[in-house]
Amino acid sequence: MDHSGPTIEGVSIVEAPSTPALVAPAIGARPARPTGPAWPAGLAGAAGMVFVGGSVAVSGTLTGAPLFTAQAVRYAAACLLLLGFCRATGRPLRRPRGTEWLWLLGVAGSGLLLFNVALVRGAHHAEPAVLGVAVACVPIVLAAVGPLLEGTRPRARVLIAAAVVTAGAALVEGTGRTDAQGLAWAFVVFACEAGFTLLAVPLLRTHGPEGVSVHTTWLAAALFAVIGVTTEGPTAVTRLDGADWAAIAYLAVAVTAVAFVLWYSCVRRLGASRAGLITGVAPVAAAVIGIPVSGALPALPVWGGIALIAAGLAAGMG
Repeated sequence: MDHSGPTIEGVSIVEAPSTPALVAPAIGARPARPTGPAWPAGLAGAAGMVFVGGSVAVSGTLTGAPLFTAQAVRYAAACLLLLGFCRATGRPLRRPRGTEWLWLLGVAGSGLLLFNVALVRGAHHAEPAVLGVAVACVPIVLAAVGPLLEGTRPRARVLIAAAVVTAGAALVEGTGRTDAQGLAWAFVVFACEAGFTLLAVPLLRTHGPEGVSVHTTWLAAALFAVIGVTTEGPTAVTRLDGADWAAIAYLAVAVTAVAFVLWYSCVRRLGASRAGLITGVAPVAAAVIGIPVSGALPALPVWGGIALIAAGLAAGMG
């Protein structure tokens, strides 16, 4: 039976059959995962985290740009790229149904919109290392909560590995000064980063990595655009200079369009708990990329943190 619906940019929009599993993703129903070796998914997730780690220095160039407008452009461009990819590869996109909209809005609203706002606001009250350590705590939450969303139980080995990866990431990030508001924003960053993965878990079986990425990016672009026009004005985009556009291009292509699909593919194949361990690659990538930028090698604690991350990955992914 032909379920093809209208198209967006030549991409077929498939109407999902009206079944309860698609209208409201069942929590506790184990998602079907592909069989075969897991290492390709692990490499995909690691590659995505390398792009994320490289975004630290790039995002710093946008400190003087209109935040919401720049992010709206970023996510709109990423969505167009993802639509082009789906069209070129023949991947159909399902139209969200029922409570799936709530899950998608949760991913876009927390993992993309509020996360970026918390990073900017938190930077006024806390040093970057504080926010980085908040993100580093995410593997423990994914290891504990992810299996529950997937219909399984947390595994002690993965929980211990997640604690080791978190400790290693904290060493790589270092420590920093903060105040009460900085700690509050750091907690928001932590919760939003965890929500970016956990809220997408019930959607991956139905929509796949590409579908979740497309729907969350256009929703994020719309949310940022509304806030940008309201707070920064409709002409804010004209205040973006060449460096801003270069940073937005990198964030749209590598950190969003490419990294989202790589990451969600990893989560779908490995599960949120083991995929969460791979987030430890991001601070390592940031430290390594920082070597040619600063011209100095990382300090001894950073190397110790990298070793802990490697040990945690080896223990948890085995």
